[in-house]
Amino acid sequence: MTDSRNLILLLFLVSLVCACASIGSPDGGPYDETPPYVVRSYPENRAVNADRRRIQIYFNEYIKLENPSEKVIVSPPQKEMPNVRAAGKAVRIDLFDSLQENATYTIDFSDAIEDNNEGNPMGNYTFSFSTGPTIDTMEVSGYVLSADNLEPVKGILVGLFSDSLFKDADADSIFRTRPFERVARTNGSGRFVIKGVANGSYRVFALKDVDGDLVFSQKSEVIAFDTALYSTSSRPDIRLDTVWRDSVRYDSIRAVNYTHFFPDDIVLRSFTEAGQDRHLLKIQRDALDHITAYFTAPVPDDYIPADSANTSTLPRIQGLNFEGDGGFIIEASAKEDTITYWIPDTTLAYNDSVNLAFSYLESDTLHQLYWRTDTLQLVPKVTRARQLEELAEKTAEWEKEQRKMAKKNKNFKPTENPHLNTYLSLQCRPSGTMTPSQNPTLTFSEPVVTPPDSTAFHLYIKEDTLWNPEPFEFLPVDGQPRSYRLYAEWELASQYRFEIDSAAVRGILGHVNRPFKQDFRVGKEDDYGTLYIQIVAPDTGVVVQLLNNGDKPVAQQRADKDGRAEFYYLKPGEYYLRCFIDLNNDEEWTTGDYSTRRFPEETFYFPKEIPVRAGWEIEQKWELRGIAIPKQKPSKITKQKPDKEKKRKERNKDRSAAMKRESKKRRAG
Repeated sequence: MTDSRNLILLLFLVSLVCACASIGSPDGGPYDETPPYVVRSYPENRAVNADRRRIQIYFNEYIKLENPSEKVIVSPPQKEMPNVRAAGKAVRIDLFDSLQENATYTIDFSDAIEDNNEGNPMGNYTFSFSTGPTIDTMEVSGYVLSADNLEPVKGILVGLFSDSLFKDADADSIFRTRPFERVARTNGSGRFVIKGVANGSYRVFALKDVDGDLVFSQKSEVIAFDTALYSTSSRPDIRLDTVWRDSVRYDSIRAVNYTHFFPDDIVLRSFTEAGQDRHLLKIQRDALDHITAYFTAPVPDDYIPADSANTSTLPRIQGLNFEGDGGFIIEASAKEDTITYWIPDTTLAYNDSVNLAFSYLESDTLHQLYWRTDTLQLVPKVTRARQLEELAEKTAEWEKEQRKMAKKNKNFKPTENPHLNTYLSLQCRPSGTMTPSQNPTLTFSEPVVTPPDSTAFHLYIKEDTLWNPEPFEFLPVDGQPRSYRLYAEWELASQYRFEIDSAAVRGILGHVNRPFKQDFRVGKEDDYGTLYIQIVAPDTGVVVQLLNNGDKPVAQQRADKDGRAEFYYLKPGEYYLRCFIDLNNDEEWTTGDYSTRRFPEETFYFPKEIPVRAGWEIEQKWELRGIAIPKQKPSKITKQKPDKEKKRKERNKDRSAAMKRESKKRRAG
């Protein structure tokens, strides 16, 4: 009996120990943190006299390719897109173009190769082979930046042409007729590395290939070119690599021997040529009272109309279910590539269908402008009938709420129906505090019948407690039939009030304004900062732009002959600087042109932000070429950020920490 009791007690203790030991889920063992590596390939990497158009690369584990169509690039470039795919533990590449004789082929995978389970990156990997007896190993590298704002250009093709090609009579047509000899694609920093280059001299180009023909064939394609001649070279060098202990502390710095290839600092400034082909993108009737036409490009400034009697380049309208041109009021953008036609005739506006012949300047296949006419039937998104239905529904809801309010409050006074939009609305910018150099702009909800009743406009300045009349001008803004600008001699540390009497302004649709009142305040001199820029450059005609944190100009001034630009009455804040060399003296940045080998006007950035404080006067010296162009633009206003570096996933650290915590819990239990 005693033995049986002892046996039961022993079994109970064993089961208790087993239960304690089984807490938690079974551990699957350490994670695989080793990146994949190549075990063999057909042909072998860096093989010579190869003739295979199917390349197979085998790895030690299952792998996957991330975005191969974007990241993997074959050089020389292929007219027919290669088929690059992962298959288990292998990558297979099928080249469909015939192999060139005595040519080095490179397949640059960038960082696209990862192991299938954990996603550990292999790192930048390039496979190469040669169809001849030797393999070319030189490299050419640099950056592609957008010419107007120095933004890194990601994903653009950069290619080489041997200098010997440009000694022929048809040298000017090479970029337009021949694919690059060697090619690479830029990363998120605009950086490119062209590999497998034969030792020699080259010219460098960049191309955003829209139609996939590997040549500059459309004016809409982004390009970059350089007339300089670059010769390849190399030398042994030492790179210092940091070995990190963790994300904060480093373990050691290791010297690594490598081959340094030159040139490695090419800078290409990309641009789109002016005079883009012009096509009607769309024309739509967003509302009953206006029609908007959108074009792909403006009419070039140097266009000369064939009809000397009619020099207007604006589209022409001929009504099909109304008389003449309808008397439309035209509101065009600055470059006349977006044009709005306001319909002043309410009878026509309330018609669900406006039928017209629309004649406009269109580019033909030879890039020449001609007059084209389309017959259009334009229907609004919301018809007049549906508009009235919605008004009735909203009015019914409003009347219901009015009755409820009247029952709750005997003194309730009915309000005006807000859904009967019979008034001309307006916006004023800026409002509140402004600088002495600003002039408020008022924009109405529809074009204004001119001239408005100027006697019903009033500007006052506050002197002590009185509002005294102040001289002013209220003038239309050129090309903007809905906007007027208020001009006055604004005084520092003063308050102003601008008023418009009721019904002083009438819109083309018959709406009039409600009484309008807007107060302005011009700050004290001590409320603003002043910035003096001294340009150090061998250039003349420098236009300096003061930028906000969105990389947009807030002020612009041409530097004087001594390279000095001055900005007054700046509101406190962080500013940035950009300038361009205004070669044609038009106060605007001008793009390039490949046919005439005209480069885009050079742009520069001051490499850091400039804090402006109230009451400060800042003197800033700026040496335009003191810092390499790719490092000039401050990262805070650079929209194209560098690609995120892929790192090995160190999950075993987390696993080890979790196991220690689990062990500690068991011991505590």
